[in-house]
Amino acid sequence: MSLGLDSVVPSPSRVPVRTCTGCRQRAGKSELLRVTARDGLCLPDPRSRHQGRGAYLHPTLECLAAAERRRALPRALRVPGPLDTSAVRAWLEAGSGTNETVLDG
Repeated sequence: MSLGLDSVVPSPSRVPVRTCTGCRQRAGKSELLRVTARDGLCLPDPRSRHQGRGAYLHPTLECLAAAERRRALPRALRVPGPLDTSAVRAWLEAGSGTNETVLDG
């Protein structure tokens, strides 16, 4: 007798998949950088600790530029008006492209 828990318990081989806001390619959540919006700023959230809605980007300047060009981040984060992405750009330029070695700030 099955209790129907097969659909509730995730399989160990399943990886959460998200779409990059810049290039629109799907990738594993661990391969992407989560960004959030706070007070008109777009902030990197590599450990997924910030509250609220998040958007995902490949940790490359190319994907950030594509998201800025398409004005995709304010839409994905559901905020009115433009966002200042300088904090995300600085994080990427600092070579913090790995999600493990970053301090939240």
